[in-house]
Amino acid sequence: MNLRALTRGDAAVAGAAVLLFIASFLPYWTVSCAGRYCGPDASQNAWSTELFPILPSIYLLGIAAAVLILVQRFQGQAAANRQVLGLRLDQWGIALAVAALWTSVWSLGGGPSGGSISHGFGAWLGFISLIVLAGAAAAGPLVPALKAPLVTDRPAAPFQGGFPGQPGHPGAPGQPGQPGQYGYPAQGHDPAFGAQAGYGYPAPGQPAQPGQPQDAAAPAPQPTQAAQPAAPATDFQPFWFAVPAPRQLAPKDNPAGAPIGEVVPGTWYLAVEQRGTALVAQLADGTQGVLADTTGLQRG
Repeated sequence: MNLRALTRGDAAVAGAAVLLFIASFLPYWTVSCAGRYCGPDASQNAWSTELFPILPSIYLLGIAAAVLILVQRFQGQAAANRQVLGLRLDQWGIALAVAALWTSVWSLGGGPSGGSISHGFGAWLGFISLIVLAGAAAAGPLVPALKAPLVTDRPAAPFQGGFPGQPGHPGAPGQPGQPGQYGYPAQGHDPAFGAQAGYGYPAPGQPAQPGQPQDAAAPAPQPTQAAQPAAPATDFQPFWFAVPAPRQLAPKDNPAGAPIGEVVPGTWYLAVEQRGTALVAQLADGTQGVLADTTGLQRG
């Protein structure tokens, strides 16, 4: 179950299904009368047997449509090509949502005639819920605002500070030192003397000035070779990235094989390895695949 695969359109489908379920318990027909022959059961909701088949053909059909759409989303890429009688589950859900809306429209136009009998709040709330449900189900894969992920999982920027000697910080074992940092001589500083030139100590290659103290026991300064800048690290560092358009992931061990997943805009993925111009990306469920098209990536 991939909860990160849910979009804003899926959230609208789920909300409409909840409203539709609530509307089924509200009065579908209301009777306005006064007298001893009007009892408390004059108004009926969709669960009343006298209104059959209002309940299964409108309310339960719409709720079943929302369930099919959300089940398809929860399964993610594993059910991308899974079909039932030639259609995916979300396609069946869209068809059932439209059928429920169609039935609701005709039911609002029919029924008993008379000034004392009218459709209640449950009928109108169910109709509005079905409009939202069918609209979000049909337009979800097409409208960018509905295709956006419901929750983004962009990570926070990692902390780059620390103290010398800690892993990952300049000055630690295996890390190149930078001139001027704590624990390393700054530019213009001669470690053979332990002090900067111009503060009572002669610079390398210069004679001592009169009146300046000089340690007779100190060895003669030897010219030191200028420190060469550390070569940039060639090891790959994992990073987060986002894609501008949906792109397929090939199998990690067989880049020419059938796609095993897809990266979509609005979600951040972790690049764990680089293979030439391609990247090995990791999905939220731990699946790793090769992303061949790396143009236009946004680094996190």
